Amino acid sequence: MNQLKTFLQSITTISDEEFENANTYFREVRLEKGESLLQEGSVCKQMAFVTKGVLRTFYLNHKAQEITHCFRTAGMFASAYRSFILQEPSFLSITALEYVELILIDYDHLQKLYQTSLVWQRIGRILAERAYIEMEDYATVLNNELAIEKYQRLLKEQPEVIQKSNVEHIATYLGVTRRTLSRIRQEVSECC
Repeated sequence: MNQLKTFLQSITTISDEEFENANTYFREVRLEKGESLLQEGSVCKQMAFVTKGVLRTFYLNHKAQEITHCFRTAGMFASAYRSFILQEPSFLSITALEYVELILIDYDHLQKLYQTSLVWQRIGRILAERAYIEMEDYATVLNNELAIEKYQRLLKEQPEVIQKSNVEHIATYLGVTRRTLSRIRQEVSECC
């Protein structure tokens, strides 16, 4: 819980008392490699703060191929936000790429915090704003950067993803083929 508290204090002022009052709404969960936090077609009932490990969020395209939507690592929140906010079935799945430790809050508990606390309303707004900015940045990168630049960005910003994920997951995240990713990896390793 200390990691979550430290993260929240980094984005806004939250007193020890305010955090402790909300503490009963959170629970710690562990997932083994390959276990799902959410499966496509289920309603996302929780938001997760990753304290250890790597999660992969993906969807199935029209050819029933898995396409990686994002990776979530320690210090990040993970959820199928559309499903979570609207409480409708998700088109996304979220699985553990390795042993993962999470701190979860259920939708109903988060709504109670929003109703009773201005601090938690502010936290929710800040997290929503950050999620939007991240989504917009990703769309810009996907459409404007060369494949090698996208790979180098991933290597810089989330090196653990490169170590823990397989080539296919990374390739679909970057929007390239496995062959292209192999070439990119070779170019990057030769130049650095």
